[in-house]
Amino acid sequence: MTAPLTPHEPPHEPSQVPPHGLVHRESADHGGADGPGLRVELSQAAVVAALVSLAGVLLGLLWLWLAPRVPLISDGKAVYLKATEGEQAIGADGTFVLLAVGFGALSAALVFWFLRRGGIPLVIGLALGSLLASVIGWRLGVWLGPSSDVAASARAAGRGVVFDAPLRLAAKGALLFWPLAAMAVHLGLTAAFGPRDPEPDWAAPGLPPKP
Repeated sequence: MTAPLTPHEPPHEPSQVPPHGLVHRESADHGGADGPGLRVELSQAAVVAALVSLAGVLLGLLWLWLAPRVPLISDGKAVYLKATEGEQAIGADGTFVLLAVGFGALSAALVFWFLRRGGIPLVIGLALGSLLASVIGWRLGVWLGPSSDVAASARAAGRGVVFDAPLRLAAKGALLFWPLAAMAVHLGLTAAFGPRDPEPDWAAPGLPPKP
């Protein structure tokens, strides 16, 4: 007598066992879509921070050039505002804010144009560089502007002679407008034109993957 024949079943390979629930299948060519790597991203972020911060020099020069002057006058004993109802002091802050917003939008657009991607290190580098650029522009404008020693300027000008007050940034919150504008513009450009992650191909257990 011969033993009854049993149907032959192929060995069950562990790699072919689908996990419970849905199976996530990535395409084979997805390896380069995750970005250039952390080390490269950190290097790019450092370069972006350095270049953006250097642009603060241009901000300071433009602020010094465009900001309205506050006229002062001395009677020999005290120094007074020549125009008590003038808005030059507010205009200096407003000029700085407008320039900072413009520089923030421009720097974000240039960073996106050359790198074409986001990434946390790059965003942090852009934010830090923008904040440092605002501080550099502020301090440079004050340093190159009229002397902060008002008494010495009054003595040098003489009694009854109008002279310019020091260039000041009354609202220090204006320093945040460059990084805020840069973050907003870069986020918008990345969302609109940045690279997209490949859509996952989901396959139910036991079903062949979609072609």
